[in-house]
Amino acid sequence: MSKIIDKIAWIYIENGRILGARSQGKEICYIPGGKREPGETDEQTLIREIKEELSVNILPETISYAGTFAAQADGKPEGVSVQMTCYTAEFSGELHPDAEIAELVWLTYQDRERVSLVSRIIFDRLHEEKLLM
Repeated sequence: MSKIIDKIAWIYIENGRILGARSQGKEICYIPGGKREPGETDEQTLIREIKEELSVNILPETISYAGTFAAQADGKPEGVSVQMTCYTAEFSGELHPDAEIAELVWLTYQDRERVSLVSRIIFDRLHEEKLLM
């Protein structure tokens, strides 16, 4: 039986680059977000995770569904996949790494090899839509 890791992620693009994060002690970059707490909606998870990781407040009225993507989970046994439900949204505050985040990075399509497998699928889609340069 396969296991699915359910994650919510925030796609934030500026000037053809997507905001990424790198955790302490990790090489790979990922799209900010995380797992939901019991009983949380997608929106609640997104707002909480982004506040915890990036110190900014997602503006709830600007949240917009961007797609759901799935792939083999990085560093997990075969058959464990990650499903990322992605949203775009505006925010207030100043972006800076918090909690387990070592650094924020602005990634282009050329950085595709630096991100997780599921993020690569998202990069491909954003590149096809001419959003990610």
